[in-house]
Amino acid sequence: MNEISTLALFVILAVLLVLSGLFSGSETGLMTLNRYRLRHLSKAGHRGARLAERLLQRPDRIIGLILLGNNFVNIAASMLTTIITLRLFDESALAIAAGLLTLVILLFSEVLPKTFAALRPERIAFPASFVYWPLLKVLYPLVWVVNLVANGILKLFGLSSQESSLRALSGEELRTVVLEAGAMIPRRHQKMLLSILDLQKVTVEDIMVPRNEIVGIDIDEPWDEILDELVNSQHTRLPVFHGSIDHTIGMVHMRRLLNKLARNQLDRDTLLAAARDCYFIPEGTPLNTQLLNFQREKRRIALVVDEYGDIQGLVTLEDILEEIVGEFTSDPASMHRDVFPQPDGTWLVTASANIRHLNRSMGWHLPDDGPKTLNGLITEYLETIPEPGTSVKFNDYPLEIVQTQGNAIKTVRVSPRIRKPVTRSEQSSKH
Repeated sequence: MNEISTLALFVILAVLLVLSGLFSGSETGLMTLNRYRLRHLSKAGHRGARLAERLLQRPDRIIGLILLGNNFVNIAASMLTTIITLRLFDESALAIAAGLLTLVILLFSEVLPKTFAALRPERIAFPASFVYWPLLKVLYPLVWVVNLVANGILKLFGLSSQESSLRALSGEELRTVVLEAGAMIPRRHQKMLLSILDLQKVTVEDIMVPRNEIVGIDIDEPWDEILDELVNSQHTRLPVFHGSIDHTIGMVHMRRLLNKLARNQLDRDTLLAAARDCYFIPEGTPLNTQLLNFQREKRRIALVVDEYGDIQGLVTLEDILEEIVGEFTSDPASMHRDVFPQPDGTWLVTASANIRHLNRSMGWHLPDDGPKTLNGLITEYLETIPEPGTSVKFNDYPLEIVQTQGNAIKTVRVSPRIRKPVTRSEQSSKH
């Protein structure tokens, strides 16, 4: 070492500090890579991404290799600093040199490279992979010994290095990824993706047309009335029943009847012959399951039944798709057919309106985890049929019963949401 000049020692020390920074930065870069983007780039043929993915399949090995190299250059840098200090000064300067070396390593070999790698992991990790892959082959025996000891200690704590570094995302984690995608995913597409994630939380009971609103053909009615219903129907598929929807015969598609209807060749027997067997589904079926069931059964419409087999409503494929992409119709009157704005800023709402549909179309936040209609929500809360003029409040929305009919509420007045003022104590608790 005495034959090497002091200038050469400074150059070697500088090289060691650079190597230390590269080891530190590449470690952070590899560990902070987006694993899903890494897999995408690897499948697309990116060589650096392929090598990085292989290295990260066993993170214990690459971490062991990096720490071996990093500790080696740091110890070597410390030894060189001692030699240079003794050449230029006496032993009293060793403490100052150690402090300066620690500051230089901390700043230029740790903080700066690791911060840069955390901000631009791919720019550091991919080139480093080309170095680490062959280096791991060469130093594998030494890395294996180090990992053998480290993994043995980890097993004492119930941990294993064999666990996959790419764990599956939960539904809530995937929701967070979509929400934080920002401009990478258009706002409308974000809503669609989130709606798909919510399909498993919503059942057919939440979106079905209730039985009292089902439009169908009562085959026992006079033929002239049946023809009038067929001609004026706004639906392409209609249930055919005897007397009530509970005695449904089948489901008829208007396309099968148009030709005979135009030629005046349609009669009861022809209508019954054109009816297809009904498709029944239980009321608690999640929407994501029912969507697949519609596809498998080649159906577009189903009748919803309860545990006793009684028909509770009707759901269509379009209803489920609207949960994902929003309302198909662009007619505001159709979208808010149960809501009537008033001059004073309130809304008169039909009490049989579905709460979930009201929340989606009006931007309200009424509770929809219990009863499905306003009538059911209010009567369940009050445990009686209220008199007109009775007022209740749900989620800061004042609701006033305007009209009742028989054993049900008919019309409700909904006032704008009342925002609670934030108290000083609440403000301080938030901070």
